[in-house]
Amino acid sequence: MIVETITEEKTKEGIGLDSVWRVVVLNDPVNLMNYVVMVFRKVLGFDEVLATKHMREVHEKGRSIVWSGSRERAEIYAYQLQHWRLQTILERDD
Repeated sequence: MIVETITEEKTKEGIGLDSVWRVVVLNDPVNLMNYVVMVFRKVLGFDEVLATKHMREVHEKGRSIVWSGSRERAEIYAYQLQHWRLQTILERDD
């Protein structure tokens, strides 16, 4: 006798794997501006101009969306940025 098991992956309504997620870096009183630029360049591959733009946005507005895309990749970037001691959160892009 062959028994077939059907499994169905369920997600909470509105939080599917296909959603777009944002990596947001928050301002903090600890990290120096040139350090934040260096981390953006190393982790996200930004050039000097783009890294400086995002650093200024963090400094002046308190936050900057530095990347958006799949949840898995967003979690990896957030983890890497947190490893460098930057305050980072994930937000779902509605």
